[in-house]
Amino acid sequence: MRVGFVGMGVMGLPMARHLLAAGHDLAVWARRPASADAIVAEGAHLCVTPAELAARSEVVISVVTASRDVEELALGPDGLIEGLASGAVHVDMSTIAPATARMLATRYAERGIGWLDAPVSGGEAGAREATLAIMVGGAEETLAQVRPLLACLGRTVVHIGPAGAGQVAKACNQMIMVNVIQACAEAMRLAGAHGVELHRVREALMGGSAASRVLDVMGGRMARRDFAAGIQSRLHHKDFAILLEEARQLGVPLPVAAQTWQQLNALMALGGSLDDTASLLRVLEAQGL
Repeated sequence: MRVGFVGMGVMGLPMARHLLAAGHDLAVWARRPASADAIVAEGAHLCVTPAELAARSEVVISVVTASRDVEELALGPDGLIEGLASGAVHVDMSTIAPATARMLATRYAERGIGWLDAPVSGGEAGAREATLAIMVGGAEETLAQVRPLLACLGRTVVHIGPAGAGQVAKACNQMIMVNVIQACAEAMRLAGAHGVELHRVREALMGGSAASRVLDVMGGRMARRDFAAGIQSRLHHKDFAILLEEARQLGVPLPVAAQTWQQLNALMALGGSLDDTASLLRVLEAQGL
């Protein structure tokens, strides 16, 4: 297929490489053209504007940061909507607000263009190994059209429901995951206050009912005090802003998530936005001074 790709970050670059390796005709656009140098050297075509990218693509896939970034990419000057032909599809794999996804689906539908919100879980390793979990909102027939592309990127592809539903599922995913990171931080803080070795506590817990991938990965980082970013905490902070705003609008109580949100706010205030979310341990340590 003729595929356009936007977003050459830690997730997007390996995803784009999988599509290129599968034999698809890949073109890219980047706000910073230098970020696309590697994939262009491997055979992708570099476009000057999103509209140019869209005009040569049957499907455009985007993995960018925030709702406003996706909206600008789609509807801004020389945006995707100016180049996508009727019958083409925009698959956004970013984590954005459900309302933004629904609005873009409506705008595209007015021109006969398909839309899928298809956020992912699995992190950099999942992107690199093509084992991502992909949560899809949009029409089933549109998903059928692009499923071969998604199969190049993930292990599981689940159709959640209409436009915006993929983002609802991603919000739930992020809420559970980051709440568990906070629980791991509290456990490691308690163990540290007792003076016991954190790596031994983690090892013991991994053999019992508290075992989880989050404890394995994040507990390990906390025990090693390795706070270099796997996923920058500012991204989880952004995700919690989305899900708590959704909760406010719907009147849904999320007491645990609200407390974790405050800890993420504290981490931002401590200057930890570019560090890994395992740095929530350091927030507890600072609060105990």
